[in-house]
Amino acid sequence: MKPSPLNLNGLVFKVDVDTYRGLKEGVPALLDLFRETGIRASFFTAMGPDRSGRAVFRVFTKKGFLKKMIRTRAASMYGFSTLLYGTLLPAPKIAASLPHIIRSIPEAGHEIGIHCWDHVKWQDKLDRMSLDQIRTEFNLARSAFREALNRDAASCAAPGWISNAKSLSIQDDAGLAYCSDMRGESPFFPVVDGRRFSTLQIPTTLPTMDEIMGRGAESDNEIADYYLSRLKPGRLHVMTVHAETEGIGKKEAFRRIIEGAQGKLPVLVLSEVARICLEQLENVPLCEVLYGLVPGRAGELSIQGKRIHGNTTA
Repeated sequence: MKPSPLNLNGLVFKVDVDTYRGLKEGVPALLDLFRETGIRASFFTAMGPDRSGRAVFRVFTKKGFLKKMIRTRAASMYGFSTLLYGTLLPAPKIAASLPHIIRSIPEAGHEIGIHCWDHVKWQDKLDRMSLDQIRTEFNLARSAFREALNRDAASCAAPGWISNAKSLSIQDDAGLAYCSDMRGESPFFPVVDGRRFSTLQIPTTLPTMDEIMGRGAESDNEIADYYLSRLKPGRLHVMTVHAETEGIGKKEAFRRIIEGAQGKLPVLVLSEVARICLEQLENVPLCEVLYGLVPGRAGELSIQGKRIHGNTTA
């Protein structure tokens, strides 16, 4: 019998905090906005060194990276200090420097999980890292999370939507409630090279703001209209928000999105989506993980592929 589709309806704001400035300035601004608009969000925070300056080498390794930096005016969005961290300036430890802001996220009623330890290292070198190296990165982030919040993280989201079989196996070993590592259409259990992984994936379903900026949407109204026109009742929409973008440079556009969306769809957090999926477990599909390009973003990402039929190995 063909499984029924998941019965999901709502919008999730998934907030990725990639940098020291994003945590220091972007997160407090987002918390203020969320308080004013009365919504909850799902945060994922980088915990280790901010080595954002080393991302400049993507000019040589990721096609389209320089064009994206210019198109999104990254220097003004992220700040010149951020663009020098890990090269001409020392790399500040994100969580260790600002633990009070980490704690302010759940204190304000939001949920929080792990983004990573070293964002640049994960995003640029994951495929060249051994299983033990990836486990070390993941465990460093888990330890920093535990030190800041006195509890273990129940979820994570991979930097740059980059994952592989090794990282997925480490997440399975951690017993997480869910992960949000990929781009796709709806929640699923991932399958890589015939191997099924047991941690639920809730993918980002909408383009990010930096992917559409300068590509037909520039003003705050144009950006807000872009998103609001894509919100359809009866479907799950997951919008990844970056603390450095929506929390600093594009706060007004983001406010318009929130206020427009509140009349269209219920706003959920990812743990609520995971709970609904568990209640409909027989309808959660197994899907192949593909690796490919997404318009407006440099480099290949992990993408939800076709539904898998038949047996897989756990």
